[in-house]
Amino acid sequence: MSAHVLVVDPDPAIRQLLALNLTRAGHDAASCLDAESALVSIDEHPPEMLLLEWDLPGQSGQALIRRLRAATTTRELPIIMLSARAGEHDKILALESGADDYLTKPFNPRELLARIGAVLRRRAPAPVAPAAALAPDVVQMAGLRLDPGTQRVMAGARQVALGPVEFRLLNFLMHHPERVHSRSQLLDQVWGRHAVLDERTVDTHVGRLRNALQPSGHQQRIETVRGSGYRFVAWRAQDAFGWDSAA
Repeated sequence: MSAHVLVVDPDPAIRQLLALNLTRAGHDAASCLDAESALVSIDEHPPEMLLLEWDLPGQSGQALIRRLRAATTTRELPIIMLSARAGEHDKILALESGADDYLTKPFNPRELLARIGAVLRRRAPAPVAPAAALAPDVVQMAGLRLDPGTQRVMAGARQVALGPVEFRLLNFLMHHPERVHSRSQLLDQVWGRHAVLDERTVDTHVGRLRNALQPSGHQQRIETVRGSGYRFVAWRAQDAFGWDSAA
């Protein structure tokens, strides 16, 4: 059973060794060194297994597990904690925090691979769906032109630099202008129905999208509807009088 495995460990030698063994075993491996970069990686490319060191710089591995287990979208993410802490009390704390298994360093890579297989079989998580398909049509409104074919957004003669997630988000909002979409609806439509993400992820990417649109003055087109979600504003009163030159 192969899986996309994220390794979180501050030691580059450990990350390299684990990635090598995981790849040889048929898994897709990614790695990072701390909790904050792990959250970004989980956001951008949701893993199907997390190998997590307890002692991380900043937020500890134990604290990260609690955070992931508290979020509905990462509650079922399989997690194996790796640590040099060999005490029975440490293992109990890790398992009580939400780890599915605990392996003490140093360990045999074959044992780790066996434990990964066991946890994946036990958890039997639903496969992560690919991101929702882009609406294929070019859409142009409010001074913005979005072309899914070329993956370009133009504000007049200026190209707007967007990451892939922000592009999909804007594509969906512009193809459904003026409609309010909840965070859960946006997760389904932009990331895919089985994405292992917290709804706050939507807020983060809306912020990035607004920052990218700010130089052309289009950030105000992404409107927050308090208690409901977000919408793309295709028309404002200012447009009738030409007050928003950027639009």
